[in-house]
Amino acid sequence: MSIPVPRDDLIDFVDDIDDVDRSGDGRGGHPVWTVLVVDDDDEVHHATMFALQNATVLERPLKLLHARSAAEARAILEDRGHEIAVVLLDVVMETPEAGLDLVAVIRRELELAEPRIILRTGQPGYAPELSVVRDYDINDYKTKSELTHVRLVTALTAAIRSFEQIRTISVSRRGLDMIVQSASELFGRRALASFAEGVLTQIAALLKLEPEGLICVRSVATLAQEADAALTIAGAAGRFREHVNRPLAELAERDIVATIARCVESRGSLYEPNATVLYFSGESARAAVVYLQTERPLDPVDRRLLEVFAVNIGVGFENVGLFERLNFYAYFDPLTRLPNRVSFIEEVDRFLGSPAVATDYAVALLDVAGFAEVNNALGQRTGDALLTAVARRLRAAFPEGVLLARLVGDSFVLFGPATILVPPNLLRAFDSPFHARGHGVPLRIRAGFAPVSRSVDGLLPRAADLLREAAVALGQAKLDPAVRYCAYSAQMAGQARKRVVMLNELRAAIDFQRGLTVHYQPQVDAVSHELRGVEALIRWRNERGEMVSPQDFIPLAEYTGLIGEIGAWVFRQACQQLVRWRQAGEVGLIVAVNVSALQFRQEGFVDMIRGTLDATGAPADCIELEVTESVAMEEVDKVAAQLRALKSLGIRIALDDFGCGFSSLGSLSRLPIDRVKVDRCFVAELDPDNAGTGIVHTILRLAEGSGMSVVAEGVETAQQADLLQRLGCREMQGFLYGRPMAADEFDIWRGQFREARLA
Repeated sequence: MSIPVPRDDLIDFVDDIDDVDRSGDGRGGHPVWTVLVVDDDDEVHHATMFALQNATVLERPLKLLHARSAAEARAILEDRGHEIAVVLLDVVMETPEAGLDLVAVIRRELELAEPRIILRTGQPGYAPELSVVRDYDINDYKTKSELTHVRLVTALTAAIRSFEQIRTISVSRRGLDMIVQSASELFGRRALASFAEGVLTQIAALLKLEPEGLICVRSVATLAQEADAALTIAGAAGRFREHVNRPLAELAERDIVATIARCVESRGSLYEPNATVLYFSGESARAAVVYLQTERPLDPVDRRLLEVFAVNIGVGFENVGLFERLNFYAYFDPLTRLPNRVSFIEEVDRFLGSPAVATDYAVALLDVAGFAEVNNALGQRTGDALLTAVARRLRAAFPEGVLLARLVGDSFVLFGPATILVPPNLLRAFDSPFHARGHGVPLRIRAGFAPVSRSVDGLLPRAADLLREAAVALGQAKLDPAVRYCAYSAQMAGQARKRVVMLNELRAAIDFQRGLTVHYQPQVDAVSHELRGVEALIRWRNERGEMVSPQDFIPLAEYTGLIGEIGAWVFRQACQQLVRWRQAGEVGLIVAVNVSALQFRQEGFVDMIRGTLDATGAPADCIELEVTESVAMEEVDKVAAQLRALKSLGIRIALDDFGCGFSSLGSLSRLPIDRVKVDRCFVAELDPDNAGTGIVHTILRLAEGSGMSVVAEGVETAQQADLLQRLGCREMQGFLYGRPMAADEFDIWRGQFREARLA
């Protein structure tokens, strides 16, 4: 079409300008404004290029794209529409409506709302309807004769300024939409590695970059591992992916390591020419650094979006940290950092569920004997340190193929090959003392073993079943102080069930005062035939009317801790009965009461004795407490202090089972003992041949030399009584004189004994 000849200030047409994009892609690598010139006249393209070849708009150069038809323009817009800022569009081209039809394509079909459109026409009388300008968001309409150099630059400046504002708003909106969408995706990730990879992917998408970066994490109190303050690559994308879970210090690209180090040192984000480094400070001294290779400086819009997104990253990082801690506390013991019961069961079940698993495996359950006393004596912090030392010792004693876990308190459990989990290996780990907070503490353990064996149906057991069986074996081992370990057998399960039934019945007997009674066995002077005292002994008839042997329920009561309640009840009953006998005229009678090892160690034991004496009115000098030799020898100084506290109340102290514990004379001499009791096993072995040289003879000489009186237990025959008399033992107790009797039966026996003595 023809173009009117311009005035001097109009665009000059230059024929020798080639149809070449001379504006390039910007100056010095800076961003450019892309302008699409759409016109079917080559002269217009040449003139526009000449006029704008050195133009700068809003501090950026212009880059021109050229189309000579609506169809050619559409192809360019489909390919590069999102980078085009302004379209200089001829209205009339191949058809009178070609330009306006292209406007409809741009806005409706291609949905390009950001590029600004300036309509140009060489026909001054032709103008689009106002509705077209409004509906299709056209920036300006000019005749070609109006577009002088100055007016063209002015129109482009106004259009580009409008494009920049719209683009900023649009990019921000899209970025915010992406941030909102990514938040739910990121917050759904629970593992740190997965979260880190998601962060890198989302940031790269936000900035329209290929994911290329890494995330480093530092924690001064790593949960399931030893403390480590070094930065570790928790997640990566692109070429950094192979470095995941490795220390940052091992990364060969030292410039990246140095940049991240500067970020950590400054505790702030860095925006470098070719990289962006974001710093996040978490709770519990945890910190994270996101390094993203951007290859260009971020523009202000991208930086603002990234700063908004960084808030999500920070919250997500805290979220992942929370789930990591929850997962740790769900599956690990915080003190020893070993797996806990839940983790142990899951791991063992997973192993037993694997194909072709062998059955030569076992579970070993152990606990530390007397750990509660150690914890009370040395303090909880020392107790915790000891448990940590035990965990380290056990971990070092067995190979990695053995799973070690802490169940609760001082209980540990191991699972591994049965050839490795044998008692000698386990006991050997406790041969030497454990050192904690300046204390060297020898610890002993008891253990229960449960082998993995198939059922009659060929099925392997579950981990919970193995733990239960090991617990049954451990319980069996605890019933005998001399036993260190025990292996599970089917017979034990029945015995364990019986013990549970017995325990429930015993608990009910204590709570409701049903079936428990105190019987009294006389202690007499075999020479003068006088009644010297009685020993109070508990008896129990269960709900079925069966008498339960003390040898069955006393160890169970000690194991479960019920012995404290039972002992206190027996002592109160004995004191009340002593008062009744004294009121009946039996004023010289001594009542002896056994004290179990557990009861003697209980805090407040002396206060309980004092309180019961005050409440019942029983005279302390007529009460004798019997402690076993094994208890007396545990911690001589501590036991001596406890015994002196009892002696200060006026109570007499007897040493029971004397001769069974192989005590040293030096230790015995430090204890305030009034008399010793010769154990029935020595009396049973007494005969005329060994009477003058046996253990009983030795015990009597030791007691005589220490100023202690002696009473012999288990005297059942006249020959035993005669031999004891010849050795110098006058006080005796046993079936020869009387069995343990209820109080009313004892009163009858006491009358008969007095009559026989007077006869």
